[in-house]
Amino acid sequence: MKNSSKPTTGKIFTALRYSLAGVFVVSSTFAVADQQGTSTLHISYAAQSSAYALTSSGSQSASIQSATDKGSEEAVKAPPYNKPVTLHLVGDSTMSDKPMLSYPERGWGQLLPEFMLPNLNIKNHAANGRSTKRFVDEGRWQLLLSDLSEGDFVAIQFGHNDQKQSDPARYADPENAYPAYLNQFVQDVEAKGASVIIASSICRRHFTEEGVLKRTLLAYADAAKKVAAQNNVPFIPMNALTCDFLAQVGEPNSNHYFIKVPADLYARYPEGKTDDTHLNVVGAAKMAQIFVRQLKATAHPLAKYLYRDTL
Repeated sequence: MKNSSKPTTGKIFTALRYSLAGVFVVSSTFAVADQQGTSTLHISYAAQSSAYALTSSGSQSASIQSATDKGSEEAVKAPPYNKPVTLHLVGDSTMSDKPMLSYPERGWGQLLPEFMLPNLNIKNHAANGRSTKRFVDEGRWQLLLSDLSEGDFVAIQFGHNDQKQSDPARYADPENAYPAYLNQFVQDVEAKGASVIIASSICRRHFTEEGVLKRTLLAYADAAKKVAAQNNVPFIPMNALTCDFLAQVGEPNSNHYFIKVPADLYARYPEGKTDDTHLNVVGAAKMAQIFVRQLKATAHPLAKYLYRDTL
């Protein structure tokens, strides 16, 4: 028995060197030769481990393929890129940006981004000294239209310079020309798939000797309100809201919101300057605050971009 087992064992290891099938041959041969069960168990386990490895590899490949297919499916369903919404501001110096920051004048449109979320793009097209007429005649309105995209918003506020009868380049009467320009603005914006907000002019700081506020832009404010109603577009009564505010704080305290330049500080105004139309940074921030609070109060779509209503 001892001599007959040696050739059998030699055959076993020869087979094991050349193929995986040798594992099964070893198990069968060892069983016939009545060898120790531990050797048979060990080699059988090796065969099972190989089978497990093959099964696991197949499962992993299937998982990877499934994940790849899912990723491809999600990529196909991914929403297209959407251009950020832009709010375009159109108006005069009370709204415009002031690049010379050493001088205290600011427009309320310049402070508006401080109240809004950064995912609302704000473009300020407002410019000093412009009326509805002059804004069109200079090509500024056409330039805005070329920059306008579907889904954008345009806030329009004119009146201060439209009122100047002594300047034919700017004057637009509140009965005919001024509302005609506003109506054209609405039609042009809506033709581009954008939305209009009409705002009346902010209040001038003009008080009587008795301390009563003079409301000098009522005819233009009323015309703007009528145009908004006729076209069924949002109207923000900035004139009424800001005049009410100035009347409430009173003549002395209202000075805090407008330009009061001392003498011998700015070369342009060596004697100083008192300006009751243009805003300082505090006044611009206050007017912008009034605007955004009205957006919120009326549940305007732009209210969802409101970050805060106090600085």
